[in-house]
Amino acid sequence: MRKHDIGFAIVGSSMSIVFFMIVNFLTSKNILWFVYPSILLLIWPIGLYCLKKEKYKYFSLSISTLIIIFLIIENILNSPEHLWFLYAIFPIIWWPILVFLGKKAGTLAVAWIGAGTTILYYSDLNILLSPGYPWAVYPAFVVLWWPLSLYHARRKTYFAFSIQASVLISAFFITVNIISSPNTIWAVYPIFCVLWWPLSMYYFVYKRSLKH
Repeated sequence: MRKHDIGFAIVGSSMSIVFFMIVNFLTSKNILWFVYPSILLLIWPIGLYCLKKEKYKYFSLSISTLIIIFLIIENILNSPEHLWFLYAIFPIIWWPILVFLGKKAGTLAVAWIGAGTTILYYSDLNILLSPGYPWAVYPAFVVLWWPLSLYHARRKTYFAFSIQASVLISAFFITVNIISSPNTIWAVYPIFCVLWWPLSMYYFVYKRSLKH
């Protein structure tokens, strides 16, 4: 990659941003829509520079910072009464963290720390910003698959994984049933389907492996 490629990207993106800004203020100054293409245009020179210098860690850091700034601006401009950007930035922050960790990002310790901090973060948001409904169970359910799947994949304990995963899924549906519609017991239906997973693993995989 040649030097003038990066220079062209910087000049091109800068000129385009200025152009969109002028058009925005001349035609519809009440709506700051130039911010949206500007974010994409800024990624162009940053991406080229980091690719040329092989600075992939700094690429993840700069782009994630750019996205977070964009979300904060969008939040302040359009709906300042509700700080919804706090819900979105946490997984974005984890992108550069995992990139900087390198090979350590694939360890079970990082998976548990990531899952634990995610559950704690969204539980705090749930309590402080929107206590009306315990929605934190949904991201908690999703993020718990990270350490669970990593643990069993490394040990190749697929039958044990099917059992523990089925317990996790069943607990999730029971919890959602209780907090959402306690008067209607519907959790038994998806749980019944989920139970076929460890049963099939036992009879067609685990039991046959014991015979051999």
